[in-house]
Amino acid sequence: MRTILLVEDSVSDIELTKRALTKSHIEVNVDVAEDGVEALDYLFCQGSYSGRNPLSLPDLILLDLNIPKIDGNEVLKRIRSDIKTKLIPVVVLTSSNEDSDLSKAYNNGANSYINKPVDFKTFTEVVANLGRYWLEINEPPPYSLR
Repeated sequence: MRTILLVEDSVSDIELTKRALTKSHIEVNVDVAEDGVEALDYLFCQGSYSGRNPLSLPDLILLDLNIPKIDGNEVLKRIRSDIKTKLIPVVVLTSSNEDSDLSKAYNNGANSYINKPVDFKTFTEVVANLGRYWLEINEPPPYSLR
């Protein structure tokens, strides 16, 4: 089964994202990191994730920029700087519509940048389309390249 790492500190956005994926019938495991440190620990199997299989990487990362401890842009830089994680698709899913955040995210290697829709129906459609595209339509790089 495919896996999404959702890096999000808002409990309501976590639940909305999970509900949207379930409602769209996308079979996926959603692992959640609620801050930048936890996201990096998860990806690099350190800290409380030191027992996690380092070969079990997510198929997609949904990354909020405004997260505690280490912000999303710094997390993105670290993802792109490591040979094991640099090819994982990262979609920035954030409430920021600042041009500076958009530019920074793409300069740091984001594959896509999406503003979180405010209403549930639109949010559900956006997340369903994201899941379908990145997990069902897009051809990921061979695992031998990760």
